Amino acid sequence: MQREKDQTATTQLPQVQEARNPGMALDLDWVASVQANTSAIERRAATLPGRRSVKKDYQAAWLLKAVSCIDLTTLSGDDTPGRVRRLCAKARQPVRADILDALGIERLTTGAVCVYHEMVPVAVEALAGSGIPVAAVSTGFPAGLSPFRLRVAEIEESVKAGAREIDIVISRRHVLMGNWQALYDEVRAFREACGDAHMKTILATGELATLRNVARASLVCMMAGADFIKTSTGKEPVNATLPVSLTMIRALRDYGERSGYRIGYKPAGGISKAKDALTYLALIKDELGNRWLQPDLFRFGAS
Repeated sequence: MQREKDQTATTQLPQVQEARNPGMALDLDWVASVQANTSAIERRAATLPGRRSVKKDYQAAWLLKAVSCIDLTTLSGDDTPGRVRRLCAKARQPVRADILDALGIERLTTGAVCVYHEMVPVAVEALAGSGIPVAAVSTGFPAGLSPFRLRVAEIEESVKAGAREIDIVISRRHVLMGNWQALYDEVRAFREACGDAHMKTILATGELATLRNVARASLVCMMAGADFIKTSTGKEPVNATLPVSLTMIRALRDYGERSGYRIGYKPAGGISKAKDALTYLALIKDELGNRWLQPDLFRFGAS
């Protein structure tokens, strides 16, 4: 990271309204051409945690930036309306007011609150007037193995309930079998069901076997209209890692250069320390630039 105090790191700037990715026809030649040099990616990723970090005021600024990009999440079988309301209160005020005053920050919120469908109405009510979107996990989360019509209906019901973002899961078997047409058709149908709600496409990268599969799946999902690509459900044995993140953000950079549309990125699962958050922010800044350091294009998963 550069040592100057970037404006993007210190304030929660208004989100720029970008033209939404409409997707494109599936280009199998492009998909087949995508490769991933695993050893080179792992070498590059290994250098990131050991890099000199920002200090003092600069570090505080970047940590506040990380907070603004959190999807504050509860996805437990024992969730209650009270727990969700408390989570929403935390999303509205994630940092104590006296600390923000001392830092000269007027307002700071998390990027979104993420819940199961059943809790969407509770979260929508609790966040009314805050501008914080409710995200709903959908499509048979986390395995994505319920009947297809039910997965589509689940999206539609969450949108009707007020969810402005939908986190869908893909069928991993399509990737493992190289059935890119099936993956494209599935994600395209999910995107249509989302309507105006933004779709965050979870690849469950820990179950995709290779970085090449991750890169190709990322590309196909963007072709199908994904607004975000996301590493994991947080329920897999292996969730977000730096090599996977590097692979995915280079795929979205390539897609953006060819299509003209910016796609968001969300690493999820296993990011629980401040130092880890700074490492991911540094990776995004280095590979994509400051524009991606805003909540409309970058999120962390945080339970």
